[in-house]
Amino acid sequence: MSLRDLRGKAAIVGVGQAGIGEAHGYGAMEILAQAAIQAVADAGLTMKDIDGLATCSSATSMWALPVTEYLGLRPTFIDSTMLGGSSFIAHLMPAMMALESGQCTAVLVCYGSTQKTGAFSRKGMSEAFRQIDPQPYEHPYAPILPLTAYALAASRHMHEFGTTREQLAAVAVAARRWAQRNPEAYMRDPLSIEDVLGARVVSTPLTVRDCCLVTDGAGAFVLMRADRARERAREQANSRKPVYVLGNATAVWNRQISSMADLTVTAAAESGRRAFEMAGLRPQDVDVVGLYDAFTINTLLFLEDLGFCKKGEGGAFVQDGGIAPGGRLPVNTNGGGLSCVHPGMYGIFLVIEAVRQLRGECGERQVKDARIALAHGNGGTLSSQSTAIFGLEETL
Repeated sequence: MSLRDLRGKAAIVGVGQAGIGEAHGYGAMEILAQAAIQAVADAGLTMKDIDGLATCSSATSMWALPVTEYLGLRPTFIDSTMLGGSSFIAHLMPAMMALESGQCTAVLVCYGSTQKTGAFSRKGMSEAFRQIDPQPYEHPYAPILPLTAYALAASRHMHEFGTTREQLAAVAVAARRWAQRNPEAYMRDPLSIEDVLGARVVSTPLTVRDCCLVTDGAGAFVLMRADRARERAREQANSRKPVYVLGNATAVWNRQISSMADLTVTAAAESGRRAFEMAGLRPQDVDVVGLYDAFTINTLLFLEDLGFCKKGEGGAFVQDGGIAPGGRLPVNTNGGGLSCVHPGMYGIFLVIEAVRQLRGECGERQVKDARIALAHGNGGTLSSQSTAIFGLEETL
C-alpha cells in the first residue's frame, strides 16, 4: 500500500477542548478527560467505542499509561511517540494505518497540560531539559531554551533576507486580530506593531510579544475509518461533517538548532512536500492554514518551507495584514499559540481549528467556503515537523 492509498481513508469525527487559558482547581489529567469526553460525544460515540489511543506529554515518559487508566480504556492500538509540539499531528499517520489494518475502529488523540496554573517556570523547564535531554553543543553556553534557539533563527533570517522587526511583529498582530474574533482565546486585548516592538526584550531580536503564551489547556479529536464515518453521518441526523485526512507527513532533520544545515530552512520543507504529494494538492489549493507559532519567526519559516511563498519572502508576505483577517491567506484563525492557547505543546489545537473551520463552526472568524485546511506542527527547537492536510467529502 502506498501513502496515496491512505488519502481520505480516515476522518476526524469529533473534537473537543477544555481548560483553555487558566484551569484553576484542575490538574492536567482532569482537563484532558474533559476534552476527551467532549470529542467523543461530538463524534456521537461513548468511551466504550474508543479502542485506539494516541497521547504524550513533556511531563512524563509514560503518559499513555495513566491516560488509559483514567479514561477507563482498553485500547488495541496505542501510540505515545513524543516529538514535542508536532506529536499530535504526527500521531495521524500511525492512527490511520491502525484503522486501515483493522487494529482498531476509533482512535482518541488527546493532550492536556496546566502549565499556567501548575508549578511551571520557563527557567525550571530549561534547567530540567539540560538534565534529561542534554545537547552537547549548546548547553555549555547556558542558553535559555527554547527561546534562544528561535531568536538565533530570527537573527539569521533578518541578516540573510533583510527581514525586519516590523515584519516579525506583524505575525503577532495578525494572531491577535484573529484572537479578537475568538471568544475562547486567552488574550484578546488590542495589540499594535509598536506594542510588539516596545515590549520587554527577552532574547534579541525577540520581545515577549514575539513569544507564545504560557497557558493551561487540553484538546482531543477522534479518528475513524472514512467509510464508517460516512455511514454514521448518514444514519445520524445531527451528526457533524466528517473531515478527511488527505495528506500527512513528518520529518526530523536535527535536535539541536546548532545542528541545522541552514538556520532558515526547516524539515517542514520535507514534511510539507510529502503531505502535498499524498493529498495530490498544492499550497494554492489551501483555504485556511494553521502554523505552530511558538515564536513569530516560525510563521515566516513555515510559510516559506511549505511553499506559500518563496524562501526569504515570508516577511513581505505577512506585512500589512497579509495573514490577518481580510488578508491574502487566513493563518492561525483561532489566534494561534501567540494569542489563543499554548499549554506547552500546541499542535493538537491546530487540528481542532482546522476541523472547526471546515465544518463551518468558527463564528466571526469563519473563513468563507473553506474546503481545504492545512495544519503544521513543530517540536523542539525547529526540530520535528509534521504537516497535515484536511478536506471535506467533495475534496476526496
